[in-house]
Amino acid sequence: MRVLFAVLRVAVAAAVIAAIVAQLVTSYGFWTARGVESIWINVVNFFSFFTIDSNIGAAAVGLIGAVVLLGRTGRDPVWFNGFRVAVVTYMVVTGIVYNLLLRGIELPQGSTVPWSNEVLHVIAPAYLLIDWLLAPGRIRLGYRAVWGVVAFPIVWVVYTLIRGPVTPDEVYGKPFWYPYPFLNPNTSANGYLSVAFYIVLIAVVIGLTAAGAVWASRRRLITERLER
Repeated sequence: MRVLFAVLRVAVAAAVIAAIVAQLVTSYGFWTARGVESIWINVVNFFSFFTIDSNIGAAAVGLIGAVVLLGRTGRDPVWFNGFRVAVVTYMVVTGIVYNLLLRGIELPQGSTVPWSNEVLHVIAPAYLLIDWLLAPGRIRLGYRAVWGVVAFPIVWVVYTLIRGPVTPDEVYGKPFWYPYPFLNPNTSANGYLSVAFYIVLIAVVIGLTAAGAVWASRRRLITERLER
């Protein structure tokens, strides 16, 4: 079982890395074709998407997790278990938000690579959840871990709302840049009020998802129950 999940983790991590690279290369070609001069700003924009950040974390969890599973004990170190539950939460929320709010909407990274999109928004989130529920090595977490999980999204939202109004969108010729339409007060129906609503809604989803992941960590692994 440990070897199987180690292989799966490496395979998913490789798919995620390939998907990120493929989208970045495609976006770079899109930017240059439109005559964008400040490529580095667009690269920073690319890595400012919560999806990209979460998937980078997912790739790290996969690669580190494979090494952990093949180690002497096969048990998650405390620091890794905390990192893992955070990434699982972010990826599950990424999948939920994308498929409910963003599927079919053109985002400002340029031309979307279809297979990359599915890996980052569907396949990887689904696998991270399955891995959390089934893979050996998970250790019991306290509910205080939820506060650690929500720390990064809070920092990311603050960063996004501060950076958005002062970052020009050279690709589409706008004086502002936001990674997602629901965070853009210039296009939201009620400006910052609408943005605040979505932030609170997603914060609740992140908190509940993190609490659910912590709850799962306090239960016997599904695979262990099946073996009994």
